[in-house]
Amino acid sequence: MNELHALVVSTDGRIDVEEYGGGYSPAKPHALYSGTKSFWGIAALAAQAESIVDLDAPVVEHLPEFARDLRARITARMLLQMTAGYGFGGLGSAVPTYDRALEVPLKTTPGANFTYSGIPLQVFGAYFARALASRKQTPHEYLREAILKPAGVEVAAWRELADGTHPLPTGAQLTARAWLAYGLSILRHRERFADAFRGSGANPRYGLCWWLAPPKLPEDIFYASGASGQALYVIPSRAMVVVRFGKSTSYKHESFLKRLLA
Repeated sequence: MNELHALVVSTDGRIDVEEYGGGYSPAKPHALYSGTKSFWGIAALAAQAESIVDLDAPVVEHLPEFARDLRARITARMLLQMTAGYGFGGLGSAVPTYDRALEVPLKTTPGANFTYSGIPLQVFGAYFARALASRKQTPHEYLREAILKPAGVEVAAWRELADGTHPLPTGAQLTARAWLAYGLSILRHRERFADAFRGSGANPRYGLCWWLAPPKLPEDIFYASGASGQALYVIPSRAMVVVRFGKSTSYKHESFLKRLLA
């Protein structure tokens, strides 16, 4: 099954293609699922530029409960790169609250391995919330004011957890045009956020919550990916940003990109 809900292609800031299906329209928001993660490496870099956080310092500075064990080695960069040592989990409906995420034990040594998971993003959320406490802002409020509003992006809805907070790994709903606006803003400011588009030693194809170019495709590609075929592609060498919403059990980014760029 491969059902298209929206496809918007922009080149040089101009919309070349805009198609909708499955009951969606320019005004109807769509769940990003894990595409939501793409906000947080960008927000973290903005916060680092303001000296709110230091991505390469141990998060124990704001999470003193980590001082007693191996978690004392974790940095914010590791959390965003998913190399902090947490196991698979915390995705979809299983995203834990900050408090529960802070109780999750490590599976491996921090920095050694990449494991795709929602848990490190929630741990980052707890760390970021404490770093922002003196400003009386939540992570989501910081994201809105520092990143989304300047880009002209409005989040239509965001899932709420049992404690009233919003998750970081998933949960945002945007229209295709709003996600396009986010991608265009990232394209314009890619030098400012270049650190988000560099892989780690554990996974050269994953930066700070962004996936990087598949083999045999332009090396400057980076993209956000959500379950069932949600995608935001940024291709600087083509001055191109593409939003794809859909419902698929077999969607493959590499195949789509090869067709797009053929």
